[in-house]
Formats: sequence, C-alpha cells, structure tokens
Amino acid sequence: MPPIHFVAKTKVPPGLRPRLRQALAALLLELGYSDHALTVIFVSDREIRRLKHQHWGEDAPTDVLSFPTFEPGDPFLPPHLGDVVISLETAQRQAQAQGHSLETEVRILAAHSLWHLLGHDHTSEREWQGFHRVQERILSL
Repeated sequence: MPPIHFVAKTKVPPGLRPRLRQALAALLLELGYSDHALTVIFVSDREIRRLKHQHWGEDAPTDVLSFPTFEPGDPFLPPHLGDVVISLETAQRQAQAQGHSLETEVRILAAHSLWHLLGHDHTSEREWQGFHRVQERILSL
C-alpha cells in the first residue's frame, strides 16, 4: 500500500481519513505510483487562503491546492508525489451545493489534486477526459 500521510490543521470528520486513504491507495496502484508517498493536509478556509496568497499571489480562498515534490527520473528525490491541501470548509459548502456528501467532495478534490501532482493539467480536451476518468475512478473505489 502506498504511504499516504494525513495532517489535520482543522477538525476532520470521523472515518474520512481511512476511507480516503483506501481510495487514494487503490488509485495510485492503478496509475502505477504505488511506490510513491502522498500527503493530504486538511485546513480551514483561512489557511488555504493564506497559502494561495503566499504561493500564487492571489488573496482568495480555494478548495484544493497541489504542491508537487516529485521529479520523474531524479534518483535523488524521495518517491513523494507531493502535498494535497484541502479546505474542509469549502469542501463542505461545495458538497452541499452539489447535493452529495463531504466524503464525495473530498475524493473529487483529492483526485483533481493528484492529477496535477502527476504532471497533468486540464487545458485540452484530452487532459479533461483523463482528469474525469481519474475522478470517476476514485468515486467508484
């Protein structure tokens, strides 16, 4: 099982971490990254806004940020894909607006961030299709 680490800088509902760990581990295995670590950090809106301002120069909240640490082919870096930072406050609002659970929203955000950590974007139709496949897969796990 890939090492998936969690950091909680805000209150995390019971059961969310183990189910997310299981889904992310299965997804990493399917994508061929089962030997790479991943860190998921749960924060408040205030904290994610601070991070976005610090790293992107934008003073606005967001739902998820990706901080990649993996460089393909670099033998000196540890096999850590990066950090996924999720605002649970924003995730909860988005879940309510979409009519699904917080867990579903967190899985969607984690898949989105993982897609970026693996070096992908969604600027083309092909990239969007790949992202949607990853999103659908994590929701089915």
